[in-house]
Amino acid sequence: MNPFQGKSFLKELDFTGEQLEFLIDFASHLDDLKANHIPHEYLKGQNIALLFEKTSTRTRSAFTVAANDLGAHPEFLGVNDIQLGNKESVADTAKVLGGMYDGIEYRGFAQETVETLAKESGVPVWNGLTDEWHPTQMIADFMTLKAHFKTLKQLTLTYLGDAKNNVAHSLLITGALLGVNIHIGAPKSRQPEEEIVQKAQAIAKTTGSQLLITDDAKAAVAGADALYTDVWVSMGEDVDYGERIKLLLPYQINADLVAATGKKETIIMHCLPAFHDLKTTTGKKFGEKYHLDALEITDEVFLSPASVVFEEAHNRMPAIKAIMAATSGHLFF
Repeated sequence: MNPFQGKSFLKELDFTGEQLEFLIDFASHLDDLKANHIPHEYLKGQNIALLFEKTSTRTRSAFTVAANDLGAHPEFLGVNDIQLGNKESVADTAKVLGGMYDGIEYRGFAQETVETLAKESGVPVWNGLTDEWHPTQMIADFMTLKAHFKTLKQLTLTYLGDAKNNVAHSLLITGALLGVNIHIGAPKSRQPEEEIVQKAQAIAKTTGSQLLITDDAKAAVAGADALYTDVWVSMGEDVDYGERIKLLLPYQINADLVAATGKKETIIMHCLPAFHDLKTTTGKKFGEKYHLDALEITDEVFLSPASVVFEEAHNRMPAIKAIMAATSGHLFF
């Protein structure tokens, strides 16, 4: 019996640690199948709607390639293509799309939107990112971690920077569920929401995961097997960039913080895009204005042999493929 069949993938809290680790291992299996040119069209004949309120490189590409590899036809519906909550309610849109498509991906702002799509469409819905959660990213991240260390239990992953966001929240919950120690290094004003912390702590008591949330960057990285960061301003945020940069600069992943782990095998992770140099218009603007060569991670560390950021980016595709196949592929486990 397949416990995932027909189920939506909206947030990590909806699953057990065992189920999440199954998806991680299934993703690795599907990645091996593709590498060896072995067909795996578990969604053959299906049609998939890809709803995007936010722009995307990895999520859109991963869902498109994954759907094609699984034998499905993906249809991109951008913010200007549909009336999601504008001239048509989310519930009405969900019912229309559910009558035409076999599955729906949503990447946008409100978690309520993706929850309504799942409730009203009658087909599996997959959260490609909301302001609250980033669950498909987590399968890719912990798949990357497991590939390097062969196990997840009692590994320590440290997240640095802006931790009042979807990635930090998802890492806390997913790590707790999987028995991974999660350290958060962030200023007090940008630490995870207390409600999320409490939920993660309750889970951690049952799995043995150790959680640490501190404003001391060096204490946060001590003993870390992986260092992880994200951009300092999330998409859609209206903030004073100068103040945010000044606040978070002590949490920049640089050579000094890597050395402070006290370990030689620490890997470097980032969900991308990254402002590690001045080769983007945004990075150049910030670099010139604030006299910096990089923001959340230095170029030296980003491009170092310890960096697995592009492997992590690749893993978005098999991770999403595993989620889609498990929930809509009528598989027998």
